This record gives sequence, C-alpha cells and structure tokens, in this order.
Amino acid sequence: MTDHTEPGDDAPEVEAIPEPEGNTEIIETDYDIGQDNFSGAVALELDLHKIVFSVSAVSIMVFTFLTLAFQNQAEPLFVGLRDWLTANLDWFFLSAGNIFVLVCLGLIISPLGRVRLGGPDATPDYGYVGWFSMLFAAGMGIGLMFFGVSEPMGHFDAALAGITLGEDGLRTDWAPLGGAEGNIEEARRLGMAATIFHWGLHPWAIYAVVALALALFSYNKGLPLTLRSCFYPIFGERVWGWPGHVIDILAVLATVFGLATSLGIGAQQASAGLNFLFGLGTGNSMLILLIIVITLIAIGSIVRGLDGGVKVLSEVNMGLATLLLLFIIIAGPTVAILTGFWGNLLAYGQYLPALSMPFAREDANFSQGWTAFYWAWWISWSPFVGMFIARVSRGRTVREFLIGVLIVPTLLSVLWMTALGGTAIGQVVNDGFTAVQDAALELKLFEMLTQLPLTAITSFVGIVLVVVFFITSSDSGSLVIDTIAAGGKTNAPVIQRIFWASFEGAVAVALLLGGGLAALQAMAVSAGLPFTIVLLAACYAVVRGLMNEPR
Repeated sequence: MTDHTEPGDDAPEVEAIPEPEGNTEIIETDYDIGQDNFSGAVALELDLHKIVFSVSAVSIMVFTFLTLAFQNQAEPLFVGLRDWLTANLDWFFLSAGNIFVLVCLGLIISPLGRVRLGGPDATPDYGYVGWFSMLFAAGMGIGLMFFGVSEPMGHFDAALAGITLGEDGLRTDWAPLGGAEGNIEEARRLGMAATIFHWGLHPWAIYAVVALALALFSYNKGLPLTLRSCFYPIFGERVWGWPGHVIDILAVLATVFGLATSLGIGAQQASAGLNFLFGLGTGNSMLILLIIVITLIAIGSIVRGLDGGVKVLSEVNMGLATLLLLFIIIAGPTVAILTGFWGNLLAYGQYLPALSMPFAREDANFSQGWTAFYWAWWISWSPFVGMFIARVSRGRTVREFLIGVLIVPTLLSVLWMTALGGTAIGQVVNDGFTAVQDAALELKLFEMLTQLPLTAITSFVGIVLVVVFFITSSDSGSLVIDTIAAGGKTNAPVIQRIFWASFEGAVAVALLLGGGLAALQAMAVSAGLPFTIVLLAACYAVVRGLMNEPR
C-alpha cells in the first residue's frame, strides 16, 4: 500500500498513513493510494479522487443552488421531509443506536480490547490532554453550548406539565416517557435523564464505531484512511470500485450536511449572544456575516495545519470551557450541582432502558422529534468526528480508546448538563426566575448567566466558545472531507481543505435562508439515514478485523 504519484510529478512520494509497528495482519492489495486521483497543477495544485470528489461537489453545488433559488418552496419541503423521516423511521434510528452502544461495551470487556491501534509497538501521537481536547471539541462543542441550558429546561417543563391528548386521543405533549405531572423533583430527574441520554453513551458510541473502524483498517491493516477501507472484509477488492465510491460519497455528503447543521446552530447562538450584549441584531444578514467571518478564520487555522491550528484552538477552547464550567459551579448552586451530578447519573441509569426502547413508544413527539433527530444528526457527523478521532488516536489500545471516547466524554457531558441545565432549573424552581424559561432556545444560556456575577464577561466567553468550536469543527471537518475526497491521502494540497471549508459555510447559509432550523435538521436526518446502514455493516467489519489482530 503506497501513496500513488503520477510519473513526472515534482511532489515527493509521502506515505499517506504511518506503517504498522510490530506484527499486524496487513491486508495485501494491489491498490495504490491515489491511483484513481487527478493529480497535477492546472491553475492550482490538486490531488483529488476523480469520482468521489466530482460527484460529491456537484451534488452539493446543485443542492445549494436549488435551495437558494427556491427559498419559499424549500422550507415546507424540508419540514415535511424531517417530519416524515423521524415519524416513520424512529424505530430504525433508535435500534441502531442501541447496537452501537452494545458493540462498544462488548469490545471494552472482551479480549479484543487488548489490540493496539497502529500495531503492538505503536506509541500514542498525543498526550491525554491534547487527545481529550481535540476529540471533545470536534465531537460536541457547539451542541453543548447551544443545548446545555435549553434542553434540560425544555424536558423539565414538558415533564412537569404532564400528558395532554388531542381530539384523536393521541398525545400532543413533548414530555419524555410518561412525564411527571406536578412532581417537581421527578420532573427534574426525568428531564436531566432525557438530556443525558441524548449526550451520553449513544452519540459517543456512534463516533467510536467509525473512529475504531478507520483506525483499525488504516493503522493496522495498511489500507487508505477512508470509509471504504472498513468494508474490505465484506467487499474485498471490489471496495476500490463503485461499492467503495458510493460509501465515500455518502460519507462526504453526510459530513457536509451534518457540519452545516451545527454551523447554522452555532451562528444562531453567537448572533443571539452578540445581540444580547451589544444589540447587533439577529437577522439573516448578521447570520451570514458571522458564517463568512468565522469561515475565514477557520481557513486561517487550516493553513496553520493540524498541530498549529486545530490542536491549539481545541486546547484553548477546552481551557475556556473548563473555566466557564468551574465558574458556574462555584458562583452557582455549588452543592446542588455536585450532588446533582451523582443524582442525574443515577436517573440516567434508571430511565435508560425505557428511553432507548425503539418500539411501542407513547411519547412520539419526544422519541421522534428529539431522539430520532439526534441519532441521525450524530450519525451524519460520524464520518467527520470518527475520522478526526482516528487521526489523533494512533497508539491507543482498543480498550483505552473506547474508554477514552465513550466513558470519559459521557461523564463530562453529565457534569456539563448538570451545571448549566441544573442551575437554570434551580433558578426557576427555587428563585422564581422565569426569563430563562421563556427565552428563545439560543438565548437561554445568556439569560441563565444574568443571575450569576460577571454576566457580561461570562456571556462574552460563551460567545467566544461558540465561535471557536465553530472554527475547530470547520477546520477538522475540512481535513476529514478532503482526506476522503482525495482517495485517502492525508497530505493533499491545503487549497483543497480551503475549498471544503468554504463549501461548508455556503451550505450553512443556503439552509438558513431556505428554511432555518427546520432545513438544517431535515438535511442532518436525510444524510444520516443511508449512513446508518453503512455504520451497522461497519460494526461487523470491525469485529471481524479485530479477531485477526495479535493481542
């Protein structure tokens, strides 16, 4: 397995991935990385997979043009698409999420957990601080800022209000499970358990499956760092043909639309925060300006490279996030947060079986409108986050990798949601402060901070966190998309990553103008559906691949 360079190229041959260190089961194939690429300089130096790049890029450009050209027709179309997919396929998304969790937990406790990614003699490329910072910032940064207050509050309110029925006898409320009408303490527990369910084991298991598959088949088997490599045990040499092209194209589309969803949400919150502090407005013009400015900053980070750009920004952002978290714990209801962490963890464990049940659900609004959407969103993000985690996780054992990617982030998410969401709920229940309860989703964080000291400073830090999470997501997402679109090359020209970063911003703008949040959600669900099938097949391929590795 070599990095393919056309005869006469001036560029030196560079290994696309490090060679396995020690005794591993390398897959022998005649495929050369980049052999199907267009390589050379026209106006710019390029190195692109002819089919994967062209089909993906044209599809995204056509979609963006049509969405902008037919803005009035786009919104109802997107809303209908989102509602149909979540209403009819919620059982499929929930079942798939459960399978991913069970596969990861099974590998942690099995002997296969001793396999080392990169070979028996490989050593980690990054220390724990840098590793955790990058995987956490890439995985959930924007979402934790946007939903850290709004989701616990929303589930608490819905649970406390209880069940309501329409004229047809069907539930019209959004309460998780059966709600907790009139019971403040149980509504708090159920609301926090439902929130943690969406930010805990299940989403991180989705990321872990993709990351583990990519790391195993690239670092141990010697195949290109693209999604198609994970399916070599299923397709064999045919994976370098159209079956592999389709998998990689789906990965690019899922990643672009998943990122666009998060970038659009992040822009809405950053705009709301700036308007909250400085009165700058929240219209489409402001959103577009924010997306353009942040995309330009992301391009600057891209030019600096992985270590000089996204790694540094991720560590800065995790430092700021830690400071904000500690401030809320100290300045807020400290005892309630610390005791609530364990109480919420127990509530999560108690309600987990019922929340993860795919069938016979009576809480259709919650299971379809919240959970099914979330699982599709995480799955649409999984090629990007999974490949990025794989890139920075070489040298870890499978057990160490899964604990680091699955268990630790789940505990951090519990603490984050407990501190932000628990504080906001406490302000309503204990202090009678209802502004956070009544505020729009993107403003709830800032309303909660008004009841704590140093409001202007902490609100500004919140805006900075959203913006930098935005930048790191765009930067690392562009790296991943370019690797796939370049046929597995990790040393493709920087201009290609700049192209993809610009594309992500353009798609986010198109979706915001063509239907707002509903359009963003619809494309995340649509992109996540076909890729769910890809991930289920990847679970089989990972287990089969690990069984052949020395341990």
